[in-house]
Amino acid sequence: MTETQIISNTKAFVQDTLKNAEGGHDWFHILRVYNNALHILKSEEADAFVIQLASLLHDIADSKFHNGDEEIGPRVAKAFLESQSLELDIVDHVIKIIENVSYKGGHNISDFYSKELDIVQDADRLDAIGAIGIARTFNFGGFKNNPIYDPDISPHPNQSKEEYKKSNSPTINHFYEKLLLLKDKMNTTTAKKIANKRHEFMQMYLEQFYKEWKGEL
Repeated sequence: MTETQIISNTKAFVQDTLKNAEGGHDWFHILRVYNNALHILKSEEADAFVIQLASLLHDIADSKFHNGDEEIGPRVAKAFLESQSLELDIVDHVIKIIENVSYKGGHNISDFYSKELDIVQDADRLDAIGAIGIARTFNFGGFKNNPIYDPDISPHPNQSKEEYKKSNSPTINHFYEKLLLLKDKMNTTTAKKIANKRHEFMQMYLEQFYKEWKGEL
């Protein structure tokens, strides 16, 4: 099979697998991350094929929806990639990206590095901030039945990995525990520029949110 055929097969596989996924981690999230990655790639030297596969498969089985199992995503992705008769080094690279792309409360420590990981990670993080990031955050908070905001519950930006995974804190707290921290964690120049604008938008949103919460009409 050609690379174009494999990418087409991957898109079809992901779209079908995630047809009933939570709205912030569905096919449209994947497509935005895929497009973000291609945009960043225009200014970087990296393997476009690996980046496309990894961005399409990065959330094929998110641990948040599988009882915290961090191995199921890489396992599902690997089985699919092997069905496409890909070279082992490509499969291995894509799987390593999937294993390392997630934020995990800022505690994702690994000795693996590649420019392709940088790009896919930035593409994914960009979708977690700005207007889309805000929408996804409240969608997931509603999915978990978390409160929107509680002034008596303070954010905890320095949570352990396990605390972060199990947190059911108000959705507004998630801005301080993740979203507002992502701007300074971007890897590429392109992503940093985009992140700055989206960061400012989130700050403006929070200012308006607190005004309305306090009744400052």
